[in-house]
Amino acid sequence: MQSNPLTLFEKIWYSHIVTQEPKSPAVLYIDLHLVHEVTSPQAFTGLRERGLKVRRPQRTLATMDHSIPTTPLSIPMADTQAAAQLQQLAENCEEFDIELYGMESPMRGIVHVIGPELGRTQPGMTIVCGDSHTSTHGAFGALAFGIGTSEVEHVLASQCLLQHKPKTFQVNVSGKLGIGVSAKDIILALIAKIGIGGGTGHVFEYTGEAIRGLTMEERMTICNMSIEGGARAGMIAPDDTTFEYLAGREHSPKGIKWDKAVESWKKLPTDGEAIYDQSITLDASSLEPMITFGTNPGMGLQITDRIPNPNKYDDLDKRHNLETSLTYMELQPGQPLLGHPVDVIFIGSCTNGRISDLRLAAKVLEGRRIAENVRMLVVPGSQSVKMQAESEGLDKVFADAGAEWREAGCSMCIAMNGDQVAPGQYAVSTSNRNFEGRQGKGARTFLASPLTAAATAVRGAISDVREMI
Repeated sequence: MQSNPLTLFEKIWYSHIVTQEPKSPAVLYIDLHLVHEVTSPQAFTGLRERGLKVRRPQRTLATMDHSIPTTPLSIPMADTQAAAQLQQLAENCEEFDIELYGMESPMRGIVHVIGPELGRTQPGMTIVCGDSHTSTHGAFGALAFGIGTSEVEHVLASQCLLQHKPKTFQVNVSGKLGIGVSAKDIILALIAKIGIGGGTGHVFEYTGEAIRGLTMEERMTICNMSIEGGARAGMIAPDDTTFEYLAGREHSPKGIKWDKAVESWKKLPTDGEAIYDQSITLDASSLEPMITFGTNPGMGLQITDRIPNPNKYDDLDKRHNLETSLTYMELQPGQPLLGHPVDVIFIGSCTNGRISDLRLAAKVLEGRRIAENVRMLVVPGSQSVKMQAESEGLDKVFADAGAEWREAGCSMCIAMNGDQVAPGQYAVSTSNRNFEGRQGKGARTFLASPLTAAATAVRGAISDVREMI
């Protein structure tokens, strides 16, 4: 550990270096390795071919989420490739002695939802997964990031990873959020401001009054989409909110171990004299509900704004990308998004599939019906979230409003198992990516918060939730 003032990121980075040769990447120890069915098959095959075992099975956790259907398990899977992926994961986990939350598990869910739920995600950890949105876990003061398939194999075999040290980027969010404005709007506003490459080579650390006022689930939403701003990871220093969330969870420390853990976690926040490589400030009180209009998460605007004109940009690449996106979306410069008809609403994903997200949507939908022309899917991020929602009667609110209440999974975020948007249709989605074809071939996606999605479902067109609450 370095003796000079350090940021949260630097404290975790330096304490996890196993060794580092001059002018070479560091060998970084990994505390928790999360595994799912899509990016792991080749890694396990590599272990077999090399005659290797999993180095630390107890520090590896697997779940089925991407390929799993969100219809009842009693209905046979229509996607044979997805079924094969799930079967292969089950066989791999049994062979290599890895804990798996499989099809029948009541704790199964999206990997970035169940890690925190189980207390496996803890401050000060290094956490990796073969999934871009591993940055979610940074909400707990962990250094968490996605890795590629070859790196998945490397971590399975060695519990270590070769990494170059990124720079630090402070995102200070001052003030307080207004009515109808949520954590999703903070991160969409940031990405709209800096662009999808603004954080390249950096790790975001979110600070400020607005961040401290968020719940853990709201913090996870923000850290989840750090990768969409180009950052390697996103982090928030642990505090009493963090400790209260973790206390008593299945894998959280207990008794004296808990007291020692909290004492250690309290030393993680950035030192007062530490210097970030870059910094930016957002005023939360000035934010409105956000929505994207293009084909990457950086193409976003306040819901009352109009679509920008590509001709105002001197950067030819940016102008071309915007023109291409508007052509795909069939939108025009200067056009307002308010009132634009939509066909599909998706509430779920590792960004906004937690219980607090469902509560927000249900609050808007209670006593109302969704528009006749709209199909609405509500997909909890885990089976635990599903059971909690049903105990609160949220499932009935959604059903009474005309929405489809589903089993847990990634679902329409990646257009798996029939949960997809048809070609040419418009969807308002609470997920994290609006790339061409992300929610189905030819699908057109507007990213927004659960509040905005629910309001839009009721009116059948993009709506400002502030007019309804």
